[in-house]
Amino acid sequence: MNSILLSAIWGIVMMFSGIFTKSKTAIRNTAVLGLALLVIVNYADMAGYHVEIDTHKMLFFDTFGLLGNAIAFVSTLLLVLLSGRDMEKIGNNLAEYFALIFFVLCGVAIVTTFNTLLMLFLGIEIISIPLYILTGSDKRNLKSNEAALKYFLMGSFSTGLMLLGIAFLYGASTTGTFFIDDIWNQRPQVAPVFMAGLLLLLVSMAFKVSAAPFHFWTPDVYDGAPTVFTSFMATIVKVSIFVGFIRLFDEAFGSAQQTWQIFVALIAAATLFVGNITAVFQQSVKRMLAYSSIAQAGFMLLALLALNGIAKEGIILYAAAYSLATIGIFAILIRMKDYTFEGFNGLARKQPVLAATCTIFLLSLAGIPLTGGFFAKYYMLTSVIASGHYLWLVVFAVLCAAVSVYYYFRVIQAMYFKDGEGTTEREPSSGFKGLLVVLAALVILLGVFPQALLSQLSHFIYTW
Repeated sequence: MNSILLSAIWGIVMMFSGIFTKSKTAIRNTAVLGLALLVIVNYADMAGYHVEIDTHKMLFFDTFGLLGNAIAFVSTLLLVLLSGRDMEKIGNNLAEYFALIFFVLCGVAIVTTFNTLLMLFLGIEIISIPLYILTGSDKRNLKSNEAALKYFLMGSFSTGLMLLGIAFLYGASTTGTFFIDDIWNQRPQVAPVFMAGLLLLLVSMAFKVSAAPFHFWTPDVYDGAPTVFTSFMATIVKVSIFVGFIRLFDEAFGSAQQTWQIFVALIAAATLFVGNITAVFQQSVKRMLAYSSIAQAGFMLLALLALNGIAKEGIILYAAAYSLATIGIFAILIRMKDYTFEGFNGLARKQPVLAATCTIFLLSLAGIPLTGGFFAKYYMLTSVIASGHYLWLVVFAVLCAAVSVYYYFRVIQAMYFKDGEGTTEREPSSGFKGLLVVLAALVILLGVFPQALLSQLSHFIYTW
């Protein structure tokens, strides 16, 4: 509850900060302060120190959700520290950009802790509406305007499916309930309407996390949006919705897992195939990363398929490793003059620190040992093996991971083994390089000591 209140209040503070000061440095520092406070109050929530508000059980604060919040808040803080100055180039409304980001984080905190379908819907909408605006914030760029329109239309369509699914589930329950832990118990014995509602919720959530075949909005939106906001959408927003996705199906439909498991398996296989194969043929690194995010969503869907203890640990580790690596790569990409693979030619000679850290991030996304991405993928595969079903999907996921190595290594090859300018728009500051090194160190730390993060799931056992 601490983080929901503070993020909403700080969003309002950021709105008014643009009135009282025109200093972009002051606005950016205010946002950094707010994000640091969010991290602190969320930790206090995990430790049991919180504002007492009766939510009538519509929100449920457990370690799983709060740890998902912690990853989202820390990742956003690192994103702003690395790329906050790049938001100033998008337009003159810096305070409003940060206000919208805080409102998105308010929605994130609701989606990871909801206990009713009503709060899930509100959380998704609080996330989505500010993102439509941020996507089209570069008003001078027609690609940004087009991306915002596509995102709005596709997002509205998926929201309609979600509302219809919620209505079906409410109508199918014997007493009429929105609480996710009562939905399955109050279903009728023969429930085609109930199954229709379940499948509509599955499809609408698959839209939100850009899972195939509901992914078609993702490449154009990620490519057209300002790069710093693409980084935000592809990491913090995606992994937070996945935490809510798993909470929904675990609490509401866990007992009917065998009924919907085949649909999730097919969606995961299609997402892995489409994301990886299409990424191979991209010439723009930014667009490659967009398809890569689809492929990464395919791996995260394995946690939803298995829905066991290993899966929950795995999705937390995956969220952290994927977010850190992707934020780091996008921070480097923003500073490149050319977003194509050729634009990275010879970068290691011009900017060795940027090339080295970028290599670590790419290796993590590829799942190479000694990086966080390796254990993240290992936990996803292990969770499916432990469930004892769909072993063919494990083999298929490993093959797709092998394909991903090709397009990630294309960037590494360009940086180290090809001649070219490999120039950035401006000389990166020592502080920027230092933060990149910190991110790379965290990615390696998660690869060597994954329990440093996963132990928090058992260390904090407080729920309310």
